[in-house]
Amino acid sequence: MTGIALLALSPNLFSQEPNTGKRLAVAIDLPETPQPQAEFGSVDLFAQQTSPAQQTGTEKSQHEKGEEEIKEEEKQRVVGVVPSFNVSYRADTVSLSGFQKLRLAFHSAVDPAAFAAGLVVAGYHQAMDDDTGFGWGLKGYAKRSSAAYLDAADGTMIGNGILPAILHQEPRYLRLGHGTYTHRLFYSIATNFVCPHDNTHKWEPNYSNVLGNIVAGAISNLYYPSGNSGFGLTITNGLIDTGEGTFGTVFEEFWPDLSRRYLHKDPTQGRDAEARALDVEEKQVREEQKKKRKQDKN
Repeated sequence: MTGIALLALSPNLFSQEPNTGKRLAVAIDLPETPQPQAEFGSVDLFAQQTSPAQQTGTEKSQHEKGEEEIKEEEKQRVVGVVPSFNVSYRADTVSLSGFQKLRLAFHSAVDPAAFAAGLVVAGYHQAMDDDTGFGWGLKGYAKRSSAAYLDAADGTMIGNGILPAILHQEPRYLRLGHGTYTHRLFYSIATNFVCPHDNTHKWEPNYSNVLGNIVAGAISNLYYPSGNSGFGLTITNGLIDTGEGTFGTVFEEFWPDLSRRYLHKDPTQGRDAEARALDVEEKQVREEQKKKRKQDKN
């Protein structure tokens, strides 16, 4: 219901003014998201002409920064096992190119953990007597495992790679990491239904994620038994993928907090501490300005 409501809202609700930072204008006042490295809204494109050589250098620089981010993200794993490739801990993250998005999605889809997850899901469905058209025994388990893996892989490649490359949308979860727990919770949920555009950096409906899940659900009709396929399977698998994605973003938002507290390891490498320190400084500045205005009035 939250996703339907957010998608139904006008895209203008997710827009921003130049130099104000990327902010979700949903029903609640969400904290700022990581500031992009290249803020197009703050540049006067008409006041300064850039030569083709300078443009090439700028594009290359952003591409290189994207490569650095991908290399860093491809090393991220929860407890050293579960991949966390599609999450950015950076406050100065840059937009990825279409090829970089596809490559990151493919790396996630073919990771050994993705195949292991398919085996676990297949075991659950076989134990629950689901999808009887697959049969039973080792052969039925193999079919369920393949179907479970393809469900996840299709959603990853389409929703995190192909559609974001076509629609120029950010496929990664740009983790917040600071602010109140309530704001962080709502932010992590909302990002499944809204995301920033690569060029404008304005928040807009996350067509890539939602449509990607539905398309992946439709593709599942090709390899599910005829008795289990159809429109119902498309919607069911699409909703399951969306629900799993929502759980994943909430977990990714708070995982570093859990890791620091119980494992004494900081996956963000100190970035959360820096963000919290900036929050304290900004709060002090606001309080001082408030006191000054009050004194001026007196």
